[in-house]
Amino acid sequence: MTWIAPQIERRDMPTASGEREMLQRWLDWHRETLLSKCAGLTPDQLVTASAPPSNLTLLGLVRHMTEVERSWFRQRFLGEQTGDLYFRADNQDADFEDAAPAGAEADFAAFRAEIVSCDAAMTDHGLDETFAGPRDRTLNLRWIYVHLIEEYARHNGHADLLRERIDGATGD
Repeated sequence: MTWIAPQIERRDMPTASGEREMLQRWLDWHRETLLSKCAGLTPDQLVTASAPPSNLTLLGLVRHMTEVERSWFRQRFLGEQTGDLYFRADNQDADFEDAAPAGAEADFAAFRAEIVSCDAAMTDHGLDETFAGPRDRTLNLRWIYVHLIEEYARHNGHADLLRERIDGATGD
């Protein structure tokens, strides 16, 4: 039996709530949106490129966002020496270019595990806590949440187009 990307039950979009809850719920909603764009697809479908020569695929997006979450929350903010999952010095696009059907189930599991790790790691940190970001900028945890929401929103637009190209499915 071939593994199929699981169905996802997206929670409602956040409405009136406090800042931290609002940021977390929007981030969760976008995470779930990416997974919903993959739901029901086979590993071969998940690695279908949008329009060659582009290397953009749904599985590549899942792998990319796994790396992005790890990079911002755990490596940059917390300073953990976790190492990269997919990025390589010789290929910064390995998250997309090395995505293979045989690894789809493991890549989805890594995505979910990274989300759990990142959320748990942020529980005791305030939005105003700062860290040294790229290009000698001082950033805070709030900035990471907003940046990740923006990153997911952009890539979820890509995921919409990828999914429609694969099987015609559309939706929010």
